[in-house]
Amino acid sequence: MTRYVLKKLFAIIPTLLVVVFIVFFLMNLTPGSPAMTILGQDATPEQIEQLNHELGYDVPFIFRYFRYLIQLIQGNMGRSYVTNRPVFTEVLVRFPTTAVLAVYSMAIGVAISLPIGVVSAVKQYSILDTAGVVTAMFFACIPAFWLGLMLILIFALKLRLLPSYGAGTIIHFILPAFTQAIPQSARTMRLTRTSMLEVIRQDYIRMARSKGQIETKVVISHALTNALLPVITMIGVDFGFILGGAIVVERVFSINGVGMLILDSINHKDVPMVTGCAVIFCICYMLVLLLVDILYAFIDPRIRARYRGKKN
Repeated sequence: MTRYVLKKLFAIIPTLLVVVFIVFFLMNLTPGSPAMTILGQDATPEQIEQLNHELGYDVPFIFRYFRYLIQLIQGNMGRSYVTNRPVFTEVLVRFPTTAVLAVYSMAIGVAISLPIGVVSAVKQYSILDTAGVVTAMFFACIPAFWLGLMLILIFALKLRLLPSYGAGTIIHFILPAFTQAIPQSARTMRLTRTSMLEVIRQDYIRMARSKGQIETKVVISHALTNALLPVITMIGVDFGFILGGAIVVERVFSINGVGMLILDSINHKDVPMVTGCAVIFCICYMLVLLLVDILYAFIDPRIRARYRGKKN
């Protein structure tokens, strides 16, 4: 198991190289330069050229890419073109807000999708099943930005129950968390139903029922436990979508998190800041996927036995 974890951790390195290259390449395709954005339209060409030279932006893209990689290996994410502060410090200040929002969104998404998916599978072809399938399709069709605006309109402006912006208390996270959780919960809901339908038709489920075990224990202890593996994988993948979706949700609700920081940095062509945020998101996403793999061993005894076999 230890060897497997180390192998997964080393796999983060080539992934980071690709992510950094893609970010540098895409930012290089955007028009203008950091100096033009910082100095404004009244700046002379000489001033723009001088500031680009000071920022190190006057060298070809590939040189800037390898120079950034060398800095990253040394643990340095560079300095922001706009604020001239270390990128890591800027991201670290805002990351807790985005992380809290992501955790709340994941928790709400799981709380919505798992029960509906399980009930829909157990009561297949019933009214509950139809309602669950329709709900999943409805959730999947809702754009996050539109849902966020509708929630603000209803719960903040009309009913005045919840705040529409900021992240001061846990109440401020309710609307943004639901905005992120509802669209993402649709896929988990449908996968839970499909996985449960496959499991409850197995012979060992019929055997458990024939022994007289109560239906709740059969569904939860025998069926749901064995149907969780693909669902956990989907939840881990959804975590990446939630981090990416933070850009939209934090803008809609004016939350000062990493998503807002990325959007502002893209507008200012702040390449080190955008790259640093992407690196942090990539590392978090890979660690979550690693945690999902480790959870497999705790849920499925066959996987746990295979790890022990390799160890022996």
